[in-house]
Amino acid sequence: MSDSEKRAAQEISARTGFSRNALRRDGELRTDASLAAALDHPHATIYLTANGKWLVKTNAAPLSAGFSIAEARELGAGLDEAILLGFAAGDAPALAAVVALEGEDVGDGLAAMDLRGIGMEGRLDPDSEGRLAQASHLVQWHGKNRFCGLCGAPTRSASAGYRRQCTACETPIFPRIDPVTIMLVHDGEGRCVLGRQPRFPENFWSCLAGFVEPGETLEDAVRRETMEESGLSVGKVEMVASQPWPFPGNLMVGCMALAESRDIAFDATELEDCRWFSRSDVRAMLEGTHRDGLMVPKPFAIAHFLIKAFVDDETSAGR
Repeated sequence: MSDSEKRAAQEISARTGFSRNALRRDGELRTDASLAAALDHPHATIYLTANGKWLVKTNAAPLSAGFSIAEARELGAGLDEAILLGFAAGDAPALAAVVALEGEDVGDGLAAMDLRGIGMEGRLDPDSEGRLAQASHLVQWHGKNRFCGLCGAPTRSASAGYRRQCTACETPIFPRIDPVTIMLVHDGEGRCVLGRQPRFPENFWSCLAGFVEPGETLEDAVRRETMEESGLSVGKVEMVASQPWPFPGNLMVGCMALAESRDIAFDATELEDCRWFSRSDVRAMLEGTHRDGLMVPKPFAIAHFLIKAFVDDETSAGR
């Protein structure tokens, strides 16, 4: 393992779901020619999506989401709009493409799996999960940008799938990433704030979170969202980690935030409940031993690692 790989392995970000992706992206070298060469490469791997899910070979042990170009053609993949994700060891290309299927039948030895389920259940190796997250983000972005926002003309895929180009006014359109702050708000004295959204499973609690708005720093987004959701004012904010979240194209930015006030007045339209918890309570939630059966996110989610940092008393924003 190289020094850079060792450093990355020590980062909290590298332990979150969808974050492990060792492809060499070669972003500046993506062209129609490099895409054509990748599709002709004898060792190319292509990931296939159909009806919003990803095709997985169930007769492989372990499960595999990678297909050969020949297999992709047999399944009717739209290779004319394939996306070049990058290159694995030995310069083997990795790509993604859409398969148009009618109904739910994907064929013998195959299954169509939801990406969130793949990640939460650990159905694939971490590197494959990361590639699928990258591919899912781009596939969804392509689907939403078929027409130019300036003149309304159709757009076409360009730069090996990392750009779209208007066929009339030639305006380039690039993939967007929507940053979301997710924060562990604490008082610096052994308590933290957790909330419940109405859609959460029973007894499930997590960190507060919200989208970054235009013209706003990450720190101010943390302060604004915390105030809007809980009524608490926040002072010092420290970024801890980040996580790709392709639902559809977010980047979760995990932060520790030191509360300057203590009285919670939560937004009942956003949250079902929000309250302070002691470190011992949160430790029991993390370990699955809470007396009332309360739970927090599993290690797949960045919220888990923020909560764990609090339990381990690593909230340096309070020091």
